[in-house]
Amino acid sequence: MTVSSRSPGLSRPRWWGRVAWGYGMASPWIIGFLVFTLGPMIASVYFSLSEYSVLKPARFIGVENFARMFSNDPRYWISIYNTAYYTVLQVPLGIVVALAIAILLNQGLKGENLFRTAYYMPSVVSGVAVSMLWLWLFDPTLGLVNDVLARLGISGPRWLQDPAWSKPALVLMSVFGIGGTMVIFLAGLQGIPESLYEAAMVDGANWWQKTRNITIPMITPTIFFNLVMGFIGSFQVFTQAYVMTNGGPVNSTLFYVLYLYQNAFRFFKMGYASAMAWVLFFIVLALTLVQFRLAGRWVYYEAAAPTAGR
Repeated sequence: MTVSSRSPGLSRPRWWGRVAWGYGMASPWIIGFLVFTLGPMIASVYFSLSEYSVLKPARFIGVENFARMFSNDPRYWISIYNTAYYTVLQVPLGIVVALAIAILLNQGLKGENLFRTAYYMPSVVSGVAVSMLWLWLFDPTLGLVNDVLARLGISGPRWLQDPAWSKPALVLMSVFGIGGTMVIFLAGLQGIPESLYEAAMVDGANWWQKTRNITIPMITPTIFFNLVMGFIGSFQVFTQAYVMTNGGPVNSTLFYVLYLYQNAFRFFKMGYASAMAWVLFFIVLALTLVQFRLAGRWVYYEAAAPTAGR
């Protein structure tokens, strides 16, 4: 039996008129997507296979950009290492801290709305402004961080001026902007049925047992979402390194996107930068697919209640 997509009672001209009206209303987004997203993506595929310096026409060279990237560019592998290092530290730390704060702010305490706003606000501040603030905080002689450590009898490192501490410094700085992740965790926590906690209290469960056996399993979909978004975001880290260190010292903060930017807009190797962009796309895609593949082993989705009459 064929099911028509046309609404009952509408003649064909009127139905097509409504379809045309709908597409007309959506046309600004459709045009914007074609011109500013899909078009540049298609162009970047061609540029990635070309030698293109912006000032001269693109010259097709096949896969030479990719061959050079993998075999003849040591700074490329440095950028891969720096980005992986940052991701491995920043994503788990951000999730743990955001979840801990969300749990604390979900206790129904007095003034919790004020605290929620205070913790969320840094995540909407300009990345450049935040970077300038932390540039002062991490100053080895005048910065607040080393001043506090000195009062505790600890000699603070040189932070952004030391290759061994520059990446950990940026990881610590990233915790300042976990407000968005915290809000998502709060939404997940508020979706947990209160009856589960009441039943656990009747059984004599303490706070840690309720957290481990109820809270964590029930918000695993939220943890999974934040994990995927965290990996995607960490592989695109750029503003902090660009403003605060410009890749230094000694290339210790030369992250992938920063190196891509340098190739495109400092060295005018737009073809090489386009090739790097597509490699980054496939790296992020592969990591995301792996996470989705592994999600079935630890992500718990509550079964929907059966519909009456079934």
